[in-house]
Amino acid sequence: MRAQILQTRFAIRRSKPGLGYGLFATNAIPAGEFVLEYKGRHVPTETADKLKTKYLFEIDSSWTIDGSTRANTARYVNHSCAPNCEADVRDGKVLIFANREIEAGEELTIDYGEEYFKEFIEPHGCKCDRCKHPRLAFWRRS
Repeated sequence: MRAQILQTRFAIRRSKPGLGYGLFATNAIPAGEFVLEYKGRHVPTETADKLKTKYLFEIDSSWTIDGSTRANTARYVNHSCAPNCEADVRDGKVLIFANREIEAGEELTIDYGEEYFKEFIEPHGCKCDRCKHPRLAFWRRS
């Protein structure tokens, strides 16, 4: 898959080794600016826990967004222990905002949270540049 430009704000392209694809800013994004929404079907959290996908974003104890559809551009935002974006749940929607200025060409990242980290990242080691879990930092071991 070549880099795919989406709405001229983002490009989906290969990220670091072991991460697959990532979402990259094509223009600078100011701190505090709305970046994009994590979209998908709302499923009961109890049901979501049984789904065979990693693209789940828990809204609350009752509802989770299944963002596995490729139409969900936000699914390409990778994890970082020192992210440049943060997710905010508002009225059942997951909105992603820049938590600092993001430069053109920079990969968009959020902290996936402790539960996701333990289940999906920890077993393989963290691959972010600024891992807060030194014993798990994949890039420090390679």
